[in-house]
Amino acid sequence: MAADGSDGPSQGPVRPPVALAFATMGFVALLIFGLGMTSLAMGEDVIASPGLGQAPGITGVVCATLAFAGGLWAAIARASSRTDAAAPTGGAAPAAAGPGSIAGAGARHPSYWGAAWTTAATFLAYLGGVWFGAVFTGADLGVATAVVGRLATTWFGLVVAAAAFVSSWAGIALVRTRARRPRWPWEDEFDE
Repeated sequence: MAADGSDGPSQGPVRPPVALAFATMGFVALLIFGLGMTSLAMGEDVIASPGLGQAPGITGVVCATLAFAGGLWAAIARASSRTDAAAPTGGAAPAAAGPGSIAGAGARHPSYWGAAWTTAATFLAYLGGVWFGAVFTGADLGVATAVVGRLATTWFGLVVAAAAFVSSWAGIALVRTRARRPRWPWEDEFDE
């Protein structure tokens, strides 16, 4: 809220870099929680092959996180350029960016289809990261491929895809919607 009591800059959608940060943190949290709870519920390790250690899992999560951030940024970056294009430069007077204004005329919301592409990229990056991590730790190609095949066809793969889909959908929704913070009825200064 601005100092003069108006809604000021807090009104409108969340800026894309902020939405990207929140969604990426949410993705990592959901991924770790989901894999842990699935492992607990199934009574199995995420990577059940002996001798591989933690490196394939860490590599998979790092690759998945990078793919998630890249995919989501590709989906929401247009809103960032729209916001920057509508900002005044130099000493120019600020233009109203309402729905009928010229500054908001070219505004396009990011598509929710970006969540599907981000999910696919994240899932494939996770599998690829686990495969490369297993190969670099000394496993032969057959073991690395078997580990990835098991991950892709069990609940663990579904957890990775679900965490990516939910988090990317939320990131896109943060940029698309015009949500504001909730307000109690007595917070309205004009209601007297």
